[in-house]
Amino acid sequence: MKNFTFYIPTKIIFGEGTIPKIGQEAKVFGKKALMVYGRSSIKKSGVYDVVKKSLNGAGLEVVEYSGVRPNPVLSHVLEGARLAKRERVDFVLGIGGGSVVDEAKSIALGVHADGNLWDYYAGKATVKSALPILAVLTLPATGSEMNHFSVITSDVTRQKVGLGDDHLYPKVSILDPTVTYTVSKEYTAYAAVDVISHLIEGYFTGKDPWTPIQDRFVEGLVRTVMECYERIIRDPKNYQGRATLMWAATLAWNGLGTAGIGDFGVPMHMLEHPLSALYDIAHGAGLSITIPAWMTWASRKDSRKFAQFAQNIFNIRAESIEEAAQEGISALKGWFDEIGSPTSFKAAGIPAADIEKIAENALELAKVWGLHEYTKELIIELYKLCV
Repeated sequence: MKNFTFYIPTKIIFGEGTIPKIGQEAKVFGKKALMVYGRSSIKKSGVYDVVKKSLNGAGLEVVEYSGVRPNPVLSHVLEGARLAKRERVDFVLGIGGGSVVDEAKSIALGVHADGNLWDYYAGKATVKSALPILAVLTLPATGSEMNHFSVITSDVTRQKVGLGDDHLYPKVSILDPTVTYTVSKEYTAYAAVDVISHLIEGYFTGKDPWTPIQDRFVEGLVRTVMECYERIIRDPKNYQGRATLMWAATLAWNGLGTAGIGDFGVPMHMLEHPLSALYDIAHGAGLSITIPAWMTWASRKDSRKFAQFAQNIFNIRAESIEEAAQEGISALKGWFDEIGSPTSFKAAGIPAADIEKIAENALELAKVWGLHEYTKELIIELYKLCV
């Protein structure tokens, strides 16, 4: 067990009928809110009306900012930050999935940013402050509702980069599983892949050789996510399935599963970000391509953890750990295929001829994230496994 500091200052309000509490929770942070959301989904679902009624009932003034994309872009963030400054809002409220919450965080940082906002994402500037951030989650996947990360794409460079800083923890996040009843089968699948990716990055790349607490936490949640998906597909309004997936997504990327494992990397995300940045595919759809490819490559160096994953997730037994590892990777890839998430460039409509361009994009991200092992040559090798 390595040394660690575990810190989560986010208040979670979870369960059916909890969204009307947002007004009373929000008024603690000021009198004027910037309400950030996507396009029309929260209005169709009725969440918009519930939130507005609650905020107005608490005596809060609301400035609306809509149009957040599934892969949020810097230009829209900057426009939102200018609006927030001009209107002198006291806090930012994101209503939507992880992309909306990520952009809400970026806008909150942008209001206080000293200089170029992108410098913070590029590792050239240090966050010193941000407006308070609140969230009403409508799509569980990224864990942004209870972590300190924000992922934004530069319109100019097409770089998709994540920033982590304690100032970006939401103060309060409300999670009502019933608002996810209308999430499509397709996006439920992408969400499940995203959650699994967050769990296994540290599981496979952590430096401590014996982490039974963290391993069982990860393995248990991976199996739970798969079970939830099956339950939800049979009945999209199954509360237990939706609620359990929502909480699993939050737990998957709030630091609990990686506490004590030591240094770890996020190579599967490093490989995915260029795909969603350059081709605007769903993040989960990109991850289901890069996860099996990276696992295949990494298992060739050391198969032990991959064999453990195969045994504890898919109950695979084989004559050798190498065989078990490969069977486990095939089983995970097969599950991605089964739920309809792409597992190759071809399935996602990404041209194999673009590998050089994609690798250059990934290499820049590897430098920012300190993944120095990943040279351009290695990244190209990994993308060839995605074709």
